[in-house]
Order: sequence, then structure tokens, then C-alpha cells
Amino acid sequence: MATDSHRPDTARVDAVDSPVSCPGPGADRPEPVRVARIESYDDDPDECTIYPADATAADLTTTWITAREGSFTRLDDMR
Repeated sequence: MATDSHRPDTARVDAVDSPVSCPGPGADRPEPVRVARIESYDDDPDECTIYPADATAADLTTTWITAREGSFTRLDDMR
């Protein structure tokens, strides 16, 4: 199990990183790109951590959010 789930764990081969485009309130502004990292665990719920794709190591200490499986849903399911 990862002990610092907001930091990319390059040693984990079962984690999946996916870029996510997050449209902002202004249509004329470029959309920030976020990375959604899915970590699968055998004995704990999976976790999805989202952080800015261009975040520095210092930024990653404060700019992220993690949710455990069961506390989030697919966007298509909510439409």
C-alpha cells in the first residue's frame, strides 16, 4: 500500500495515470490538465488521486485530492 498517495509512486506497476481535462468557468481560458491516478489494492478500497499535470514536487504536497472507491462515481452515470 502506498503511504504517500498524493505523490506519484513510480514503483507501483498496477497504478494507472490518466490525464483529465477540467474545464474552468471561463470558456476563453485554457483548460487545466489534471492527472487522475488510480491505485488498486488487494485488501483495501481502490483510490483515485487527482493532481495538476504540471505540478512541481513542492506543489504536490498541497495540490491534490484523493477519494476511495465507493465515494466517487463515473461522470456518465450522473448525466
